[in-house]
Amino acid sequence: MFNYFTTASPGMLLMGLLTGIVFGFLLQRGGVTRYRVIVGQFLWKDHTVLKVMLTAVAVGAIGIWALHGLYGVPLHIKASKLAANAIGGIIFGVGMALLGYCPGTGVGAIGDGSRHAIYGILGMFAGAAIYAEIYPYIQDNLLQTADLGKITWIDLTGLSVAMTVGIVVLLIAGFLYYLPTGGPTQTD
Repeated sequence: MFNYFTTASPGMLLMGLLTGIVFGFLLQRGGVTRYRVIVGQFLWKDHTVLKVMLTAVAVGAIGIWALHGLYGVPLHIKASKLAANAIGGIIFGVGMALLGYCPGTGVGAIGDGSRHAIYGILGMFAGAAIYAEIYPYIQDNLLQTADLGKITWIDLTGLSVAMTVGIVVLLIAGFLYYLPTGGPTQTD
């Protein structure tokens, strides 16, 4: 089994730590570590979370494909397993609706001073432990259902990378432009 901590150099681990700190700082500055902002998104009253996530998708699409095209950075495309993705999405969505945080924003909220987020993070660890225990069953009975393989939008559409990324970025930009404005509802 691959053990990251024995194969990663101290420099790589330090870069991971620094990246995590910057990511948490940006989540906090974007306002998505606040419980009321996330609940406001579910109630369709505050679109901060949607704006942050869609902006990240657009910037990430440009960045990943640029790094791949210019510097040969390898892509690690995961298989599209529809049943597993749907069930995982439901579990994630229910957990986020109950807690008011996703894993990243939950850890960021702890750093932001939210004590109640600690219980959610502990619950996430418990869920991960349960998942690890039942994984053999899931692998044999669920992960193979509706497996489409490693496909991308580029594979499906036959368009070039530049065209696909351009369309995605324009669609996101158009959606964000017409999204009603609404700032944070309240601070915690």
